[in-house]
Amino acid sequence: MQVLWKHHAKYLGLGLAALAASALVACGGGGSGSADAGQGSLRLAMTDAPACGYDHVYVTVERVRVHQSSSASDNDSGWSEVALATPKRLDLLSLTNGVLEELGQTQLPAGNYTQVRLVLTDNTGNNQLANAVQPTGGALVALSTPSAQQSGLKLKTNFQVQSGQTADLLLDFDACRSVVLAGNSGNYILKPVMSVTPRVASGIQGYVSTTLTLNGTLVTAQQSGVVVRSTVPDATGKFVLPSLAAGNYDLVVTSDGHSTAVVPSVPVTATASTSINGTATAILPPVATMRTISGTASVGTTGTSTTLVTDATVRATQALTGGPTVEVVSLPVNATSAAYQLRVPADAPVKAAFTAGSAPAFSADTAAAGKYKVEASATGRTTVQQSADVGTADQTVNLMFAP
Repeated sequence: MQVLWKHHAKYLGLGLAALAASALVACGGGGSGSADAGQGSLRLAMTDAPACGYDHVYVTVERVRVHQSSSASDNDSGWSEVALATPKRLDLLSLTNGVLEELGQTQLPAGNYTQVRLVLTDNTGNNQLANAVQPTGGALVALSTPSAQQSGLKLKTNFQVQSGQTADLLLDFDACRSVVLAGNSGNYILKPVMSVTPRVASGIQGYVSTTLTLNGTLVTAQQSGVVVRSTVPDATGKFVLPSLAAGNYDLVVTSDGHSTAVVPSVPVTATASTSINGTATAILPPVATMRTISGTASVGTTGTSTTLVTDATVRATQALTGGPTVEVVSLPVNATSAAYQLRVPADAPVKAAFTAGSAPAFSADTAAAGKYKVEASATGRTTVQQSADVGTADQTVNLMFAP
């Protein structure tokens, strides 16, 4: 079966599986998965991690393709297509703090699916801002999708559609890491960072103080220093980290001008959300001096840089005494200069044990004050890291991947 694609559409490898009010078209057969004879259903909701420094991030979706083979190319048979009657423009930044965009339910041939591609409307004609970003305090500008993405950058997922049953998934779009500044041009590039997880009823919720700058405050649920879910609190200070699988999570609160606050090993069950506190015991980390860790990501050896790595992501982690190690901040490097700048507290983080029914009682971890690991990662490269101590001054850390 021939599928007609607009020549300007961008094929982005995102973990999207279905969209509301969509018509499914099965194109050919095959694929590497062993599909059952019947049909199943796929239901999807979208959420978004906070976008640092932006008021709006818009994407306009035309259609989605799913395949049972992670290595299938554009023209291979076996694709199933979800096409919208009209393109849908979404503001990703409205989908934070537990807000989900229900994207609907549709039928798929039963089987195991490992590749999903999203097609966005191009910024042409009357849709110059179909995909756009508005920096905080600035004007709305077009968000470009590089030509390389037309060849099919994708997120390899793995979800099962069983005959007569519904696969219920949550798509988490990380706008902060997906929108990248290109040099000093004022142009922005979309390099999608997304994940797909089963949607469950459990999560973590609580309150931070409204005396914090709430739009500069980030609350994350982490495991082994890796962010699983993140959000910004609402106007009442409430935060909601939805759809967390059963297990233990480190709750981390970061807010500009304040120390990092950590509640380790918060338990989450499979059936309900875990409450950290109420409004009367809202988390208020101590005021802290902020410093910067800056540099570039490149390929080379000590003192000799050869090639800038413009697709790298850089993060700062901090090891608390007795654990855990947590991520404090993470950003993509500049898409042209590969430069980065991380803003971190110089003062001691504070930590409190989780006790059900009791407010967290924080104490300062002075031994960890100002001490960070700065880590750079990029596709196809071995992650590199260096230590940085900002206790007395800003630091420059140039991160070099092996040649």
